[in-house]
Amino acid sequence: MTQPAQGAAGAAREESFAALFEEYVNTVDIAEGSVVRGRVVEVGGDSVLIDVGLKAEGRVSMREFTSPGQPPEIKVGDEVEVYVERLEDRNGEAVLSREKARREESWNVLERAFKENQRVKGFIVGRVKGGFTVDLGGALAFLPGSQVDIRPVRDVSGLMNEKHEFQILKMDRRRGNIVVSRRTVLEESRAEQRNELVASLKEGQVLEGVVKNITDYGAFVDLGGVDGLLHVTDIAWRRINHPSEALSIGQQVKVQVIRFNPETQRISLGMKQLLADPWEGVQAKYPVGAKFRGRVTNITDYGAFVELEPGIEGLVHVSEMSWTKKNVHPGKIVSTSQEVEVMVLDVDPEKRRVSLGLKQCLENPWETFQRTHPTGTEVEGDVKNITEFGIFVGLPGDIDGMVHLSDLSWDEPGEKVVQKFRRGDHVKAKVLDIDVEKERISLGVKQLQGDPFADSTNDLNKGDVVTCQVSKILDNGLEVALGQGGATGFIRKTELSRDRSEQRTDRYAVGDKLDAKVISIDRAARRIVLSVKALEIEEEKKAMAEYGSTDSGATLGDILAPAMGKAKDEAKDRK
Repeated sequence: MTQPAQGAAGAAREESFAALFEEYVNTVDIAEGSVVRGRVVEVGGDSVLIDVGLKAEGRVSMREFTSPGQPPEIKVGDEVEVYVERLEDRNGEAVLSREKARREESWNVLERAFKENQRVKGFIVGRVKGGFTVDLGGALAFLPGSQVDIRPVRDVSGLMNEKHEFQILKMDRRRGNIVVSRRTVLEESRAEQRNELVASLKEGQVLEGVVKNITDYGAFVDLGGVDGLLHVTDIAWRRINHPSEALSIGQQVKVQVIRFNPETQRISLGMKQLLADPWEGVQAKYPVGAKFRGRVTNITDYGAFVELEPGIEGLVHVSEMSWTKKNVHPGKIVSTSQEVEVMVLDVDPEKRRVSLGLKQCLENPWETFQRTHPTGTEVEGDVKNITEFGIFVGLPGDIDGMVHLSDLSWDEPGEKVVQKFRRGDHVKAKVLDIDVEKERISLGVKQLQGDPFADSTNDLNKGDVVTCQVSKILDNGLEVALGQGGATGFIRKTELSRDRSEQRTDRYAVGDKLDAKVISIDRAARRIVLSVKALEIEEEKKAMAEYGSTDSGATLGDILAPAMGKAKDEAKDRK
């Protein structure tokens, strides 16, 4: 057959095939791009064979019959809707799509839901830039990250492949765009729950909730549509410095409504109110004077708090922490979490206060010192401090004793003697007095030696006549030395003579000796007062008694002359 003849024959066959196909298409009421109903005739491998009434069956991938997170559910005999992409491919089979059929069907349903503002259901199947992909029964939608939940969600793995309700925000079928929101649905549901909950809410009610947020002052608990504040002081009876010590975000808790304001809708919650109050019967559990062990929970400038049991803390004031460490920060005596022994000093159940003492569980160093170093004991130590009124000496038990200026020397003024001491000097002293209550110990340095004044005046009594030597001449009298012991006395100007004209200090010079009568002795003040005048009066009385009276006719001079002479002779003998 020639080449033109072959071409004519081929064209004839093509026209014949086209005519046959046109005739076939006209005999079936199925068009490409339409959704038809077919019957499953074979399920095997990774495909499903479906008869939709065309000349040949069509194959559909098995995955198109699988829902997210679910196994495929398809079997021979099932009727399904499919989308006809082509009536016949090169293998003579119809090209069908279950997914496109579902998509077309879904679009119709979604458009109706969008117009009627109804919610739709679907699965979050994947993550994309800025959000997630949602399968709405075959049609894919975009879920922005901000629309996933009411609160930001860090991990959405728990939401994947789970059925959720969504609200369609916008859709464009021509472009194939759908934007949905899960947050809108949750907010609407939350508002409904909130209204129901608020309407039935009352103080004292016990509810269950989820910890939504934690702050420094407490935690916010979601009660199911409405939030309540659980203050840090109402979490537990024990001290909690930060809510995170007892709670975590997402934790389920049982709480009690403490206060509720319907106008502001503010809800105050408590957890400890559901537990027994440890303060009930606290006085019986912790009697005054009893000792207990506890844990230091908090340290402040004014003391330390010690937990006796969960919910009961007592304050150890800084003044009750140490017998010897004064003006020291409590943190230098105890540390947080340290276990200590304390004594109960006072309990106030109404104010929920327990006063504790730390030093009371230790031996009082002043009592110990009094027991081991009674008054009169000699001690020694280093000079710790020097003040305007004395020196402080370190003693056993980490306590100090004070030597007053007046107890430094018998002979020299204390203001002068104290200048000889320096910090760190080692000194010896005698214990003079111990006042345990006032925590004071009086010491004396001069008491280590005998008192020269006492030694020289032991045999001296009021009324005695002594021979003294002028040591200092003053305007108002004379200062005189008595014997060899170092005791001094004073003769006032008016006591120098019974004769007023002789009451002059210029009659005497330092070193002159004279007789005088002791008229007063003050051993505490170390002061002796003498009088020449009193001695003269006494001698006159004796003379009058010994030599007669003026009634005998003798003059006073006649009587006193021999008496005075005798007195002078006796004075010379004493000298």
